[in-house]
Amino acid sequence: MGGPAFALKSWAIVVHFRLIVFTHSLLMKKGDSAWLKLITQALFPATCILCNRAGVQTRDLCDSCYHSLPKNTSCCLQCAEALPIVYATPMRCGRCQHHQPAFDYTIAPFLYQEPLSYLVTGLKFRKQFTHARLLGQLLAEQIQLTQTRPELLLPIPLHPSRYRARGFNQALEIARTVSQQLHIPLDLYSCKRKKNTSPQTQLSAQKRQQNLTNAFSVVPTFTAKHVAILDDVMTTGATSHALALALKKVGVQRVEVWICARA
Repeated sequence: MGGPAFALKSWAIVVHFRLIVFTHSLLMKKGDSAWLKLITQALFPATCILCNRAGVQTRDLCDSCYHSLPKNTSCCLQCAEALPIVYATPMRCGRCQHHQPAFDYTIAPFLYQEPLSYLVTGLKFRKQFTHARLLGQLLAEQIQLTQTRPELLLPIPLHPSRYRARGFNQALEIARTVSQQLHIPLDLYSCKRKKNTSPQTQLSAQKRQQNLTNAFSVVPTFTAKHVAILDDVMTTGATSHALALALKKVGVQRVEVWICARA
């Protein structure tokens, strides 16, 4: 270590980094996102998170691993639970017909199975933020196939004590990419989690509903009529139902749920 060669290499790295930052700021001022994308791809080529082969365009996933993801191709129109057979027209599952959730529609392109579950747990428990970007890209690609465009995107909030313990909100990290790609504003301040609920994974479906009663609050000045709430995984839909209920109490007319995977 040390010596002229090491000093020269360190200087070159610093110059290279500053050049990247300068180019980024210059292009952002000019609004030339196409050039920025090209430069980013050249300097940081996409690499598959799952197998380390070359990714496809800006997606950190190769074509082979993309096709290995468990697709949620036949599911309930309202809660996205997988259905046993493929129907010619969109259908609602028996649970949604008998106990209608407060949200109106769910987009969940994948099932919570390997290797998709590896991406979710890597973000949530190992702070692999590159997974958040990839999950956001995959979710945005699916939403782009639909005609839905809500006014606002609301990542499901964590309680402040849970946020402090974890250090980040995985739903927000995924939502950043979705918001950027679909040009839908993020709202981080209108919804609050006022109840520090027990971890949902330890509870039955009925206990989850009870656990989340009055868990969320929405500012009374909220004016949007069509919103999408975003999370990483849906299991029973209790969290989404609780937040959608709070939103509809202040006048929201349509609440969609956008999630990466359905358990």
